[in-house]
Amino acid sequence: MAKYILASASPRRKQLLEWAEIDFEIIVEHTHESYPFGLLPEEVAVYIALQKAKAVSATRDSNKTIIGADTIVVLNNEIIGKPKNREDAISILQKLSGKIHQVITGVAILAKAKEQCFSDITEVEFHSLSQQDIEFYIDKYKPYDKAGAYAIQEWIGVIGIKRINGDFYNVMGLPVSKVVQALKNASM
Repeated sequence: MAKYILASASPRRKQLLEWAEIDFEIIVEHTHESYPFGLLPEEVAVYIALQKAKAVSATRDSNKTIIGADTIVVLNNEIIGKPKNREDAISILQKLSGKIHQVITGVAILAKAKEQCFSDITEVEFHSLSQQDIEFYIDKYKPYDKAGAYAIQEWIGVIGIKRINGDFYNVMGLPVSKVVQALKNASM
């Protein structure tokens, strides 16, 4: 039986935990990705991650540790969510083109009576992206389920990212090494 529950439907988070050889199952409960006004961006990511973990915890009588996570993209203190449609995805990538933004993943780990919450921030800088590159990427990869309208491990990341400062895997959706360390601490 799995020791952990991942409270996320993200295929990237699933892949990252598999790579770390974490024994887990996926259970997702619907939550609204809204948050109280006035939170700092890293607090927003943690708040949403905690809501995801608590939603699963509320429906399970389990001794399993629950991992909730949420990733946001921030440009000039503006939180950029998932694109609503093609035009919104184009607009988002145009905003990010040639600029440095932050990718923030909030993590909430619920283990019995203990709660650990943290965030990880990675700076990402894009080269200037052409309109043709942006449209090609959006039409081929359809990044509508991704904060910031892109995935670092896809074509746009390979050709468009100039540099990153921080954890690559955080940009994929989960700061895996921090999560593994937190899980070790939770079991002590």
